[in-house]
Amino acid sequence: MTLIVVLFSGKDATILIPMLSSLSKNEVFPIFPRLVDLPLEKFQLALAHILQGSAHTGPGLTPAEVLVAIHDIIPEKGGPPLKNITDACSACFEQHTVFTQQVLAKALNQMVDQIPLPLLFMRTVIQAIDAFPTLVDFVMEILSKLASKQVWRMPKLWVGFLKCVAQTQQHSFPVLLQLPPPQLESALNKYGSLRSSLAAYASQPTTKGSLPRSTLAVLGLANESHMQQPHMSTLHPPDTYSVQGTTLT
Repeated sequence: MTLIVVLFSGKDATILIPMLSSLSKNEVFPIFPRLVDLPLEKFQLALAHILQGSAHTGPGLTPAEVLVAIHDIIPEKGGPPLKNITDACSACFEQHTVFTQQVLAKALNQMVDQIPLPLLFMRTVIQAIDAFPTLVDFVMEILSKLASKQVWRMPKLWVGFLKCVAQTQQHSFPVLLQLPPPQLESALNKYGSLRSSLAAYASQPTTKGSLPRSTLAVLGLANESHMQQPHMSTLHPPDTYSVQGTTLT
C-alpha cells in the first residue's frame, strides 16, 4: 500500500493501471475517482484490470461494486467532471455480458436506499431498462420506492422519474397513482399523453374503488364517480356491497 501511495502522489493515475489487477478492494476504492478522471480509453483499460483481478484475490471490485462506486463520486472541484462520470457509466453498459441485468438490479437495489440518492441514479435506471426491457417489473418496484421517498422533493431526480414513468406507461400507471394529487397533476401536465390512458386505467372498477376522490378529480373522474354512486347503491345493497381494489398500496 505504501508503494501505491508513493506512485499515486504524482497524480498520474495512468501509472497504476498495470497494477490494478493485483489490488484489493480496499486499495481500489480510494483511487477509483482518479481512475474515472482519466480519459475514457484509459478508464476502460483500468476497468478491465479491476474486473479481471488475480487468481489469488479475484477481482478488485465486482461489476455491481463498480457501478455503485461510480455513482458515489460527487463531481466537484479537484474531482472528475460530471461528463467523465456519465461516460464511465456508459462504458459499463457497453459490456452487456459483464454488466448483466442481474448486476444492474443488484446495484440499483443497493443505491435506491442510499441517503442522499446518487445524482445519476435515474439516468442509470433509464439506461438499465433501455438495455434490458425485461427489467420493467423491477424498475416499477424502484419507482414505487422513490414515490414513497417523495422523489418530487429532489428536482433533478424528479425530472428523470417523470421521464421514466412516461417511457414505461401502462406498466407505470400504478406508480403514478401513488403520487399525491399536486404531483400527479404536474406529471400529467409535463407528459400530456399520459392523461387519457391513465384515466382509462383508473376507471377500472378494481382500481377506481381504491383511489381517493382528490386523485379522481385530477383525472376528471370525480364527477363521474359521484353520478354513479346512487346507481351503484341500487345494484349492490349495503349488506352485499364490497369494494375491491387492493392491487395498489
